[in-house]
Amino acid sequence: MRLLRLRTLHLVTAGLLAAAASPALHAAATLAPLFTNGAVLQRDKPLPVWGTGTPGEKISVTFAGQTLATTTSPEGRWRVTLAPLPASTAPRELTVTATNTLTVRDILVGEVWIASGQSNMEWPLAYATDAKTEINAANFPQFRQFKVERQPSYDPLATAEGSWQPATPATAGQFTAVGYFFGRSLHRELNVPVGLINSSWGGTGAGAWISPEAYKADPNLAKIYAGQEKTPRPTADALAAYAADLAAWKKARDEAASAKQAWKTPAPKIPAGFANPRTPAGLYNGMIHPLAPYALRGAIWYQGESNAGHASQYNALLTALITGWRAQFNQGDFPFYWVQLPNLDVGGLNATNWSWAELREAQTKTLAQPNTAQAITLDVGEVKGLHPKNKKPVGERLALLALARTYGEKNLIDSGPVFKSALRESSAYRITYQPSSSPLQAAPAGLTAFELAGEDKVFHPAEARIDGATVVVSSAAVPAPVAVRYAYRNAPVAGLFNAAGLPAAPFRTDTWPAPPTPKAAPLPQPPES
Repeated sequence: MRLLRLRTLHLVTAGLLAAAASPALHAAATLAPLFTNGAVLQRDKPLPVWGTGTPGEKISVTFAGQTLATTTSPEGRWRVTLAPLPASTAPRELTVTATNTLTVRDILVGEVWIASGQSNMEWPLAYATDAKTEINAANFPQFRQFKVERQPSYDPLATAEGSWQPATPATAGQFTAVGYFFGRSLHRELNVPVGLINSSWGGTGAGAWISPEAYKADPNLAKIYAGQEKTPRPTADALAAYAADLAAWKKARDEAASAKQAWKTPAPKIPAGFANPRTPAGLYNGMIHPLAPYALRGAIWYQGESNAGHASQYNALLTALITGWRAQFNQGDFPFYWVQLPNLDVGGLNATNWSWAELREAQTKTLAQPNTAQAITLDVGEVKGLHPKNKKPVGERLALLALARTYGEKNLIDSGPVFKSALRESSAYRITYQPSSSPLQAAPAGLTAFELAGEDKVFHPAEARIDGATVVVSSAAVPAPVAVRYAYRNAPVAGLFNAAGLPAAPFRTDTWPAPPTPKAAPLPQPPES
């Protein structure tokens, strides 16, 4: 953990120094880091290409038979937009000609998605179920990942470092596991190159990934961002001095380790006001803003663990995050699909803690935003593990959503049963689900996770039976029910699926507040990839 902290501090320092920097007055032309060897460009969309150079310098960009010219701005920035291109598996070169010449090789054209969130998105394939088998079978040179370096910042940055890597046995273990199974499914089904931009960081809350503009657009969230803006910033001199001190300290520490000498000297003190992974907008500024306006198809998101316990705010946070990203990339309401949190025993399987159930409910409310969907994962979590290793069904369920809703593939069942209505029938409730060509089906252990409550607001396990496209729920302990729930617990045992094997989404008909939730323990960090 100490080495992870040092690496994080180094990247934080680099990010803050980069934020204060601007293109040199007389500098060679550069390309944004996304345009490096092995890049995948989005098919069938205008393709912005940008970089920096000497102010007033003439720039020429050539790719796939197109040549465009521009002049670098007074601030030293340039940008051109290539016309849309069809998918292509042929490796091609992109050339930038200025006073210097840049050539980027092995560029493909296909589908590009951002994969973001916290540890369960960052979790590498090397630590997933059947990792060795999956990695050895990873022979997909046209499926590639760009891993964005960790970089929080108070101010929006112009660049984010990283590199493109193909999915091969030598590299696949470093892919986000959820993103790997998502992208591999798209690659196989669409038969086009796929590029995954992995911008994720374990243990981070949604607020760090929201744009400043989106914060300010919501009166309630604006208060959070206003407090962050008042935080004193370290001076450039303080940052430079800290970077030098940290480098010297690390060198001395490593030399002591090589000499097998004891090392007890504390690390240099961090300057006041340092941006960190919890800074509101800090990860958006450093790890999302620099990616725009790269042409892409959509985004997948796996996050919420760090916001459990504050679910009442999460719908507003996730809504702001989505609208802010879409505004920044300026490509319309592109698809935004997320993973609903799996089952986890938080604080014991009892009625005094509904924190994860409430967070899932907030995720479902965010489906009010256009072109959104969620993958239900109640059946593939680990009741005692925050980081379920079985990432394959998670990524593949996200891919089902994309294939059906984004790419229009027919005859795909992309979702389990979705609640439509609940009607009281004497001492029972009849639950109706949204129409589907995949019939309702009970789990092998039965229709578990249904509950009923009367006027006393005490929920009791209920018996359930499938009746066509409905489920009838009753309980001898609740002769006069007034509310019904399904899987509204932190770690419910999913009992309802469809014939396609996809689990039903949780729901409740009441709006009763949960009992006070005990303060959650800090969430563990994922292993370094």
